[in-house]
Amino acid sequence: MLSNSTQPSSGPDKPLAELARLRQFAGPPAEFWQAYLAAMGSLAGANRGLLIVRDAKQPERLKKLGDWSNNGHADRVTHTFLQILPELTENACRNQVWQQALDEGRSATSRSFALGLKLPLPPSSDACVAAFLLLNVSEERADEALVRLRLAADVPLAYQTQHATRQAQLHAEKFASVLDLIASVNGERRFLAAALAMCNGVATRFHCDRVSLGWLVNGYVRLKAMSRTERFDKNMAAVKSLEMTMEEALDQNVEVLWPAPEGYRFVAKDHGTFARDQVSGNISSVPLRQNDKPIAVLTCERQSAAFTEAELDQLRLVCDQALQRLADLARRDRWFGARWKTLTEETLARVWGPQHTWAKLFAILGFLALVVCSLPVFTYKVEGNFILRSEEVSFLTAPFNGYIRSVEVRPGDAVTNGAVLLRLNTDELILEEAAAISDQARYLREMEKARAANALAEMRIFQAQSDQAKARLELIRYRLEQASIKAAFAGVIVEGDLRQRIGAPVKQGDALVKVARTDALYVEVEVHERDIHEILQKSEAQIAFVAQPKLKFPVRVTRIEEAAFPKDQENVFLVRSALTGPPELWWRPGMSGVCKLPVEKRTLFWIAAHRTVDFLRMFFWW
Repeated sequence: MLSNSTQPSSGPDKPLAELARLRQFAGPPAEFWQAYLAAMGSLAGANRGLLIVRDAKQPERLKKLGDWSNNGHADRVTHTFLQILPELTENACRNQVWQQALDEGRSATSRSFALGLKLPLPPSSDACVAAFLLLNVSEERADEALVRLRLAADVPLAYQTQHATRQAQLHAEKFASVLDLIASVNGERRFLAAALAMCNGVATRFHCDRVSLGWLVNGYVRLKAMSRTERFDKNMAAVKSLEMTMEEALDQNVEVLWPAPEGYRFVAKDHGTFARDQVSGNISSVPLRQNDKPIAVLTCERQSAAFTEAELDQLRLVCDQALQRLADLARRDRWFGARWKTLTEETLARVWGPQHTWAKLFAILGFLALVVCSLPVFTYKVEGNFILRSEEVSFLTAPFNGYIRSVEVRPGDAVTNGAVLLRLNTDELILEEAAAISDQARYLREMEKARAANALAEMRIFQAQSDQAKARLELIRYRLEQASIKAAFAGVIVEGDLRQRIGAPVKQGDALVKVARTDALYVEVEVHERDIHEILQKSEAQIAFVAQPKLKFPVRVTRIEEAAFPKDQENVFLVRSALTGPPELWWRPGMSGVCKLPVEKRTLFWIAAHRTVDFLRMFFWW
């Protein structure tokens, strides 16, 4: 809060002249607001004036920016004026201006008024209200004062606009000088020359008696350049003391000032010692950071004045802009052994450091995968399709021409030895049997009659006919026995679903039912010709049925057919394999699956790419 008291003005000329001066005022804001409040109070003929700022985010929060008084003492009306300030501020913010009488009971020509005027400021600013107290004036005089105040309300906006313009121009000039300094550093091609150019430029720009640049080397700060000094003895006590001063700032990674201003939290013991030894009035040490790590320190010394906040900002800007160029030159401007050493250290730091954890993890996993794929630890297996076949298969055919009478089985049924599978119709055979019996009996009687009549020739004829009838009878009875087709051994029906053909005619020799044994099975594997050379000396294999792929069964290779045969436009060899264990109950001849024959250990690269390599060899062979 600022306060001031002035003598009453003899007329409006002096306040108007003051307001005109304030439009071009170039001083700090605190002086402007106090002078502006006094000029406005004199212009309105007020006895008390205040500047009130209302927070945009918290409208109920009011802050007094300035206080002006013309009489120097408070009375009852002044107390009332101060009490209604929140209400007056609210009304002025809502209506731009506000006028309120404080003593309604007094005469119209001698009353007290409170005037509120919202000052036009940039939209981003908080609301500012100028409040004034007028004592013993008429209402017309109060209206006139309000009009005068409104005419001078734009003075703060003009001041802020000019102040912002001047600040922008000042910053532009400062940045231009910084850019000139950076340009001189970037123009050098050697590290020491660039460091010296930076020190000389900073010393000239900031009026420093001495500017020094220290660089971090093997964990210690070493002095590299000093303004207006091309050579210096690195073993001098002053140089060692300066390096300790720089290390103090680098270890804390903060700007260190001497004398230390109030409120700063840093250690400046070495700076104080160096300042006393070298009789340096003001010292500023600014760390130069690369990837948020300090690698150098710029120390500035001067006797004239302490470093301001604006100068420190410019120093930080200079250091930030010049660091990359200096760091690049420091890396390159050395003999090749030092460069290789630094490159190796940085590479190892990146590899073993905590950065890029996921990338390193994936790189390690990729390397391990490459190693695993390059080692012959995977068993290469030749693959082929197989069919389960029976060692003994019986085709049961029709014994004579006839008709199917009944069918007892269907494919997939297990049968025992001698079980009836189907029956043929025997009605016609039974009739033929009866006729043959009758013919035989008749021929025997005729033979006996001829014998009794001593007709030897006729007897022999009837005897031959009797033998012929007997033979036909035996053939008929044999066919009657064969009418019931029975299984020759225990097994399973693999072909012959005749249930839909009951009553259908069959011819002698027609295949009706196929029976296979289930206790004598073997595996027939089809192996492609490109893999047959891999299994010539192999005997062990595994099979997996399509019906139960999760189950694996061992088999033993017994024979490889000598000749291949074409299948699906490819040549395959038949490999016969025997089961090493008893067959499962659910196995049936004709089942299929996949057989894998282990060969030897190979690399995963070879397993994945050998067929492609073989194809390319054949394709590019000329």
